[in-house]
Amino acid sequence: MLSDDLPVEVEVEVEVEVEVEDGVALLEMRRPPANHFDEALIGRVVEAAKGLDDDPACRVIILASQGKHFCAGADFGGGDFAVDHVAAAERLYRRAAELFDVRTPMIAAVQGTAVGGGLGLACAADFRVAEASTRFVANFARLGFHQGFGVSVTLPEIVGRQAAADMLLTGRRVGGDEALRLRLADRLAEPGLLRVTARALAAEIAGSAPLAVRSIRATLRQGLAERVRAALDHELAEQRIHWATKDSAEGIAASLARRVPVFTGE
Repeated sequence: MLSDDLPVEVEVEVEVEVEVEDGVALLEMRRPPANHFDEALIGRVVEAAKGLDDDPACRVIILASQGKHFCAGADFGGGDFAVDHVAAAERLYRRAAELFDVRTPMIAAVQGTAVGGGLGLACAADFRVAEASTRFVANFARLGFHQGFGVSVTLPEIVGRQAAADMLLTGRRVGGDEALRLRLADRLAEPGLLRVTARALAAEIAGSAPLAVRSIRATLRQGLAERVRAALDHELAEQRIHWATKDSAEGIAASLARRVPVFTGE
């Protein structure tokens, strides 16, 4: 039996790790294999990125993740989202909006899939590096509800209105080669060289004058944070309605069961 006087060591899982080298910070999410997020994980990403804003040794951030997939969005089969979709999304979006306040250029290194809110997370970055095997999926309509995580603003900003409509209304998978053509991916890495390719792009940016880089970026993204916050409010209002429908229940259940959904418009 342990004495009451002895400290009990508790192993704490580190879900966000940061390493800075040669002006480039690797900010890694660690919830493999799918890196499903919630308010807690996004909050840790936000706090780490804001901390890097004030680190003179950091000029560029690479947002990466452990495991097979970059990010599969929210986990509707467990955690906060399984209990109350609306409350969990409201908390999540409040933190997600802060990603657009980060002042340091960010590159998302996207392996596997970036699906749903995971696509939104990738689109919050300035650049995306992918592989031919990477899949970008705006599957919200296939789950029976409106898109979220600011995708209403960021996706058409990146790929244009028509391509965004195609992705959102069909919910289809966009592979790495097509993503490069759409400019959803800015660089396409050879297999196994995703982070090497992302770091090469980061090194190019880090080699430019840092004050000028931040100023140029701020000009290019002027008003983006405000537009995303307004979009998040609208997205949540629409999702609140849809999550009460039979179609949404069917879409989520079908996704969890890995079957084709049957929607009735109810």
